[in-house]
Amino acid sequence: MTSSVPAPPAEPTARRRVGLLAGVALVAAVADIVSKVLVVEHLVPGDSPRFLGGLVYFSLIRNPGAAFGIASGMTFVFAIIAAVAIVAIVRMASRLRSVSWAVGLGLLLGGTIGNLGDRLFRAPGFLRGHVVDFVSVFGPDAKYFPAFNLADAAITLGVATLVVATLLGIDLDGRRKHH
Repeated sequence: MTSSVPAPPAEPTARRRVGLLAGVALVAAVADIVSKVLVVEHLVPGDSPRFLGGLVYFSLIRNPGAAFGIASGMTFVFAIIAAVAIVAIVRMASRLRSVSWAVGLGLLLGGTIGNLGDRLFRAPGFLRGHVVDFVSVFGPDAKYFPAFNLADAAITLGVATLVVATLLGIDLDGRRKHH
Protein backbone atom coordinates (compact mmCIF):
# COMPACT_ATOMS: atom_id res chain seq x y z
CA MET A 1 0.00 0.00 0.00
CA THR A 2 1.31 3.36 -0.96
CA SER A 3 0.84 6.23 1.40
CA SER A 4 0.38 9.55 -0.19
CA VAL A 5 2.26 12.29 1.52
CA PRO A 6 1.06 15.75 0.64
CA ALA A 7 3.63 17.80 -1.16
CA PRO A 8 5.05 20.70 0.80
CA PRO A 9 3.46 24.03 -0.01
CA ALA A 10 5.00 25.77 -2.96
CA GLU A 11 7.47 28.50 -2.16
CA PRO A 12 5.86 31.92 -2.52
CA THR A 13 6.47 33.25 -5.96
CA ALA A 14 7.45 36.73 -6.91
CA ARG A 15 4.38 36.90 -9.14
CA ARG A 16 2.02 36.36 -6.19
CA ARG A 17 3.83 38.89 -4.05
CA VAL A 18 3.87 41.45 -6.87
CA GLY A 19 0.13 40.84 -7.24
CA LEU A 20 -0.33 41.50 -3.53
CA LEU A 21 1.78 44.67 -3.76
CA ALA A 22 -0.23 45.87 -6.77
CA GLY A 23 -3.56 45.07 -5.11
CA VAL A 24 -2.66 46.90 -1.90
CA ALA A 25 -1.33 49.87 -3.90
CA LEU A 26 -4.51 49.99 -6.00
CA VAL A 27 -6.79 49.94 -2.95
CA ALA A 28 -4.73 52.64 -1.18
CA ALA A 29 -4.56 54.91 -4.24
CA VAL A 30 -8.25 54.54 -5.14
CA ALA A 31 -9.36 55.11 -1.52
CA ASP A 32 -7.22 58.25 -1.36
CA ILE A 33 -8.39 59.64 -4.70
CA VAL A 34 -12.08 58.94 -4.07
CA SER A 35 -11.91 60.41 -0.55
CA LYS A 36 -10.29 63.60 -1.87
CA VAL A 37 -12.89 63.97 -4.63
CA LEU A 38 -15.67 63.64 -2.05
CA VAL A 39 -14.01 66.08 0.36
CA VAL A 40 -13.43 68.71 -2.34
CA GLU A 41 -17.02 68.35 -3.60
CA HIS A 42 -18.76 68.36 -0.21
CA LEU A 43 -16.62 70.20 2.36
CA VAL A 44 -16.51 73.95 2.58
CA PRO A 45 -13.34 75.50 4.04
CA GLY A 46 -14.08 76.46 7.63
CA ASP A 47 -16.85 73.84 7.96
CA SER A 48 -15.40 70.94 9.93
CA PRO A 49 -17.77 68.10 10.75
CA ARG A 50 -16.63 66.19 13.81
CA PHE A 51 -16.51 62.47 14.43
CA LEU A 52 -15.75 60.20 17.37
CA GLY A 53 -16.82 62.79 19.91
CA GLY A 54 -14.51 65.47 18.54
CA LEU A 55 -11.41 63.31 18.28
CA VAL A 56 -11.49 63.56 14.47
CA TYR A 57 -12.64 66.43 12.26
CA PHE A 58 -12.83 66.67 8.49
CA SER A 59 -11.38 70.02 7.44
CA LEU A 60 -10.57 70.92 3.83
CA ILE A 61 -6.95 72.06 3.74
CA ARG A 62 -4.80 72.51 0.63
CA ASN A 63 -1.18 71.83 1.44
CA PRO A 64 1.52 73.28 -0.87
CA GLY A 65 4.30 71.57 1.10
CA ALA A 66 5.12 68.26 2.72
CA ALA A 67 4.04 66.63 5.96
CA PHE A 68 3.41 69.10 8.77
CA GLY A 69 3.29 71.89 6.17
CA ILE A 70 7.07 72.04 5.85
CA ALA A 71 8.86 73.09 2.66
CA SER A 72 5.89 75.00 1.31
CA GLY A 73 6.23 75.74 -2.37
CA MET A 74 8.58 72.84 -3.14
CA THR A 75 5.93 70.82 -4.96
CA PHE A 76 8.19 70.16 -7.94
CA VAL A 77 10.88 68.64 -5.70
CA PHE A 78 8.32 66.42 -3.92
CA ALA A 79 6.94 65.29 -7.28
CA ILE A 80 10.44 64.24 -8.38
CA ILE A 81 11.03 62.41 -5.07
CA ALA A 82 7.68 60.63 -5.47
CA ALA A 83 8.51 59.59 -9.04
CA VAL A 84 11.89 58.21 -7.90
CA ALA A 85 10.18 56.30 -5.05
CA ILE A 86 7.66 54.78 -7.48
CA VAL A 87 10.45 53.65 -9.84
CA ALA A 88 12.44 52.19 -6.91
CA ILE A 89 9.44 50.20 -5.65
CA VAL A 90 8.67 48.87 -9.13
CA ARG A 91 12.32 47.82 -9.57
CA MET A 92 12.34 46.02 -6.20
CA ALA A 93 9.18 44.09 -7.04
CA SER A 94 10.96 41.38 -9.05
CA ARG A 95 12.89 40.29 -5.92
CA LEU A 96 9.82 40.37 -3.68
CA ARG A 97 8.93 37.16 -1.79
CA SER A 98 7.82 38.51 1.60
CA VAL A 99 4.17 39.20 2.43
CA SER A 100 5.08 41.95 4.90
CA TRP A 101 7.32 43.68 2.36
CA ALA A 102 4.62 43.33 -0.32
CA VAL A 103 2.02 44.97 1.95
CA GLY A 104 4.41 47.68 3.17
CA LEU A 105 5.64 48.56 -0.30
CA GLY A 106 2.07 48.42 -1.64
CA LEU A 107 0.89 50.93 0.97
CA LEU A 108 3.89 53.14 0.25
CA LEU A 109 3.29 52.94 -3.52
CA GLY A 110 -0.45 53.62 -3.28
CA GLY A 111 0.01 56.59 -0.96
CA THR A 112 2.79 58.02 -3.09
CA ILE A 113 0.64 57.73 -6.22
CA GLY A 114 -2.28 59.45 -4.43
CA ASN A 115 -0.27 62.47 -3.33
CA LEU A 116 1.66 62.66 -6.60
CA GLY A 117 -1.65 62.91 -8.44
CA ASP A 118 -2.51 65.99 -6.40
CA ARG A 119 0.88 67.59 -7.07
CA LEU A 120 0.53 66.95 -10.79
CA PHE A 121 -3.11 67.76 -11.45
CA ARG A 122 -4.61 69.98 -8.75
CA ALA A 123 -4.63 73.78 -8.57
CA PRO A 124 -2.71 75.99 -8.93
CA GLY A 125 -1.28 73.96 -11.84
CA PHE A 126 0.79 71.10 -13.20
CA LEU A 127 3.71 70.24 -10.89
CA ARG A 128 2.54 72.99 -8.52
CA GLY A 129 -0.63 71.35 -7.22
CA HIS A 130 -1.54 71.47 -3.58
CA VAL A 131 -2.22 68.19 -1.79
CA VAL A 132 -5.73 67.88 -0.34
CA ASP A 133 -5.55 67.11 3.39
CA PHE A 134 -8.70 66.68 5.42
CA VAL A 135 -8.30 64.48 8.50
CA SER A 136 -7.68 66.72 11.49
CA VAL A 137 -7.31 65.18 14.94
CA PHE A 138 -7.96 66.74 18.35
CA GLY A 139 -9.49 69.85 16.77
CA PRO A 140 -10.68 71.33 13.48
CA ASP A 141 -8.48 72.91 10.80
CA ALA A 142 -5.25 71.23 11.92
CA LYS A 143 -5.30 73.35 15.05
CA TYR A 144 -3.48 70.84 17.29
CA PHE A 145 -1.95 68.35 14.87
CA PRO A 146 -1.22 68.64 11.14
CA ALA A 147 -4.03 67.49 8.86
CA PHE A 148 -3.44 64.49 6.66
CA ASN A 149 -5.17 62.35 4.05
CA LEU A 150 -5.52 58.64 3.29
CA ALA A 151 -2.36 58.69 1.16
CA ASP A 152 -0.38 60.03 4.13
CA ALA A 153 -1.89 57.32 6.35
CA ALA A 154 -0.98 54.63 3.79
CA ILE A 155 2.59 55.93 3.53
CA THR A 156 2.95 56.00 7.32
CA LEU A 157 1.53 52.48 7.72
CA GLY A 158 3.70 51.24 4.86
CA VAL A 159 6.87 52.63 6.41
CA ALA A 160 5.88 51.22 9.83
CA THR A 161 5.30 47.79 8.26
CA LEU A 162 8.72 47.87 6.58
CA VAL A 163 10.42 48.99 9.81
CA VAL A 164 8.80 46.12 11.76
CA ALA A 165 9.75 43.61 9.05
CA THR A 166 13.32 44.88 9.11
CA LEU A 167 13.49 44.75 12.92
CA LEU A 168 12.20 41.16 12.76
CA GLY A 169 14.99 40.36 10.31
CA ILE A 170 12.69 39.71 7.35
CA ASP A 171 14.30 40.52 4.02
CA LEU A 172 12.62 41.57 0.79
CA ASP A 173 13.09 38.02 -0.47
CA GLY A 174 11.24 36.61 2.55
CA ARG A 175 14.28 35.12 4.24
CA ARG A 176 15.03 35.83 7.85
CA LYS A 177 18.38 37.25 8.83
CA HIS A 178 20.04 35.45 11.69
CA HIS A 179 21.64 37.71 14.24
